[in-house]
Amino acid sequence: MPKTASLRPSPPAVADIMVSLGGLLRQWLPRQRWFAGKDRPVTDLTLLSMTELFPGCLHLLVHAGHVPVPAPGGTTAPPAGDCYQLLLGVREHPSPRLGRSLIGRADEGPLTGLTVYDALQDLRSAQMLLDRLRHPGTAGPLRFESCSSVPVPSGLAPRLMDAEQSNSSLVYGDAYVLKVFRRIQPGVNPDLEVPGALARQGCRRVPAPVAWFRTTRPWDATLGVLQPFLRDATDGWTLALQALASGDDFTAEARQLGRATAEVHLALASAFPCETRRENAGTAAAMTERLDSAAHCVPALQAFVPGLRTAFGALTTCDPGPPAQRIHGDLHLGQVLRAGREWFVIDFEGEPSRPLAERRSLHSPVRDIAGMLRSFDYAARQRQPWRPEWARRCREAFCAGYAATAGWDPRKKHGLLRAYETDRAVYEVLYEARHRPDWLPVPMAAIERLAVRGG
Repeated sequence: MPKTASLRPSPPAVADIMVSLGGLLRQWLPRQRWFAGKDRPVTDLTLLSMTELFPGCLHLLVHAGHVPVPAPGGTTAPPAGDCYQLLLGVREHPSPRLGRSLIGRADEGPLTGLTVYDALQDLRSAQMLLDRLRHPGTAGPLRFESCSSVPVPSGLAPRLMDAEQSNSSLVYGDAYVLKVFRRIQPGVNPDLEVPGALARQGCRRVPAPVAWFRTTRPWDATLGVLQPFLRDATDGWTLALQALASGDDFTAEARQLGRATAEVHLALASAFPCETRRENAGTAAAMTERLDSAAHCVPALQAFVPGLRTAFGALTTCDPGPPAQRIHGDLHLGQVLRAGREWFVIDFEGEPSRPLAERRSLHSPVRDIAGMLRSFDYAARQRQPWRPEWARRCREAFCAGYAATAGWDPRKKHGLLRAYETDRAVYEVLYEARHRPDWLPVPMAAIERLAVRGG
């Protein structure tokens, strides 16, 4: 049987598959946008699960280990790592059309002589993946499931989205979008759980899941979600930059976005349990711990630590604010779409770097509000000279729109809002230092404002 006809290895070859793939993946993984360990050398790659999804395509869950990172106080953190989902195409004769999807040619092990590539960038593989979602069933530990009331048509042409993100998304016929999660953690992903719950609440601000797939080995985990694609929509980041470039006001859009955000928060409060008694001491301690860790990694933060700690310390004495509830968790202008006159909220996965249990837990809705306020500041700093007045007006309009729908005004929770905005800025500093050093001055400007002037 020729090698390209089937990739179903014998049991010993399954255990040896990393002999073929290990070296290739060590080189390829750190170059991927969604790989989280770019600043830490990969120490080992462990195969957790492998399934032949269809002839010529392997589905893998691989754990990438990293060198331990020195922690504050001179101690060393335990070895770190993440589980990644890979769909790998394997063929005997490489095609010139593989382009940037090419991973390399295996020189040893059971795949010796075969070319390996990222199957999500291959049209045939992408079409076959949609076929699996259209016909619920199993493939080894993989489970393909769907909403029976929404049949997905066949023959939808796929294309891989080029947008910078922590996952991979395929658009099918400009009708559906499939988000394939790259970093996998045990449990249901909020990007499946939350839109499904909101759909049952009748909330129309969030596209509802149509189909999804998950794994049962090595643990239950969500792998991907198919949702309607808003073909005529534009994300809020693009719209904000367009307004800045043309000198247009954006306050009307910001106010409507505030209303839409409040609607989603109200629906979430109805769909999931809320915390009736709010204590901020634990939140302040967690924020302070994240600050200390970030300052250890980014020396530019260290001079501002005392002032930033003041913002977190004030949480223990200020108004506790609204009850904790399920929220978006990573809300910014890139996570909202405007189609016609309406705003839609997408990507409920939360911050992928944080544990799944934390992303599914209850938080103050002020955390989402702070994320959006920081996003207006990011947008305003994309053009020179910086237009702080544009950002201030958008922030005010967003909060006013939110207050008109939610029944409470975030601007009147100053201590709470300052703490959450500070926590978000600290997260941004760490992210930019690791992934986009040229952008580091943007959150550092906010750090100086929040530490020195208090808001």
